[in-house]
Amino acid sequence: MFERKQLAPGVYMTTLDAEKFNRCRIAIHLRYPAMRRHATDAAVLPLVLERGYAACPDMTALSRKLARLYGADLGVDLGTAGADHVLTVDVCGIKDAYALAGENLTAEYADIAFGIVFEPYLVDEVFDAEAVRIEKETLDRRLQAEYNNKRLYCVRQARRRFYGDSPAGIELGGYRADLPAVTPATLKAEYDRILKTASIDVMVQGADAGRVADLLLQKLQNVPRAPQRFASAMAMPVQPPQHYREEIPGLTQAKLCMLFTTGTPEDLPAISELRVAMSVLGGSTTSRLFRNVREKQSLCYYCGSSALRSTGVMMVDSGVEPGRETQAEAAILKELEDLCRGPITEDELEDCRRSLMSGMDTLGDSLGGLENWYYGQIARGEALAPPEYGKVLTAAVTADRVRELLAGYHYSVCYAVTATQKGGDRDD
Repeated sequence: MFERKQLAPGVYMTTLDAEKFNRCRIAIHLRYPAMRRHATDAAVLPLVLERGYAACPDMTALSRKLARLYGADLGVDLGTAGADHVLTVDVCGIKDAYALAGENLTAEYADIAFGIVFEPYLVDEVFDAEAVRIEKETLDRRLQAEYNNKRLYCVRQARRRFYGDSPAGIELGGYRADLPAVTPATLKAEYDRILKTASIDVMVQGADAGRVADLLLQKLQNVPRAPQRFASAMAMPVQPPQHYREEIPGLTQAKLCMLFTTGTPEDLPAISELRVAMSVLGGSTTSRLFRNVREKQSLCYYCGSSALRSTGVMMVDSGVEPGRETQAEAAILKELEDLCRGPITEDELEDCRRSLMSGMDTLGDSLGGLENWYYGQIARGEALAPPEYGKVLTAAVTADRVRELLAGYHYSVCYAVTATQKGGDRDD
């Protein structure tokens, strides 16, 4: 069903079963240490890489090639794994068996994915200046647009106060103030750093893994490599809760983001335990926050919880009527306290387990879903196991473990974005 093996220092290949699909997928993940001074170059990089590579130097040529391959799909994205960042390139298309003229589609897909990663289009040994200019403007628009999405803006403002200058606080999307300093040369330097220091994981589904491995090793022959260790788990220290309030004229729905810390990176919970705990608190329609804060008290338009295992943070974010932020905050804290001290019924626990297991059942319906499941295990340093085993672990999570896990979080930061008050005192 799956197999993972090491091909070279810091280079791994995982083959996943895709027999029931008529499509295949090749993805390459480069997990590298994030650095504040390089964050904006790293954010521009996937935008430039997605435009083409040496054999297809522009978007038109690349689009034509993908179209010739029966409408294959290409994705280039940037994500996180703990405090590290992950550059991902994936190509998805029909399997070799369905090629009308017997084309070697596996080789074509691998050529695109590895071409983008290992053979980008360069001009005078640096990235194309016009491509860099265009994608800097694209990123600038994205960063400006954050303010217009008040939910996203509130969450990111809370994270900035919470993480401060710690490695986990490095912005995945980069920094507007740093964009003028991004040049074709600095972008090439960041590309070289990522390629040298990253741990490389290639995921193959439904394609000829032997051909993919051979091509990968060929591409690596002339690449200087010094893979670095993954960032260690971390957690922000426990401190008295800090409250921040930002008023914006004309806002019709206030946003509230509350962040909690475990205070220590030791004794990381099993991911199945964390999923159940978040589902019970605020991650499902049967959760305490949904049933009590949203439905019974009508304090929130939405109210949900999530957690990041490797950075020891739990987040509750909600949309509330301006002026009711304090009531909503108190109600959320009461529900958390009740879960930590009071009973958790078997019915509500089973409802949350059933919802999570239903989601695991759907993972097998898409190549991307299965890949995310297995790469998540790789990123956490776990042994590979299918979603069916995840269901077994989820079913075994007890109310006592949920209570214990939630009790380990300490309230740290509250950030509110609300409407401008007309008179009266401000609650800063």
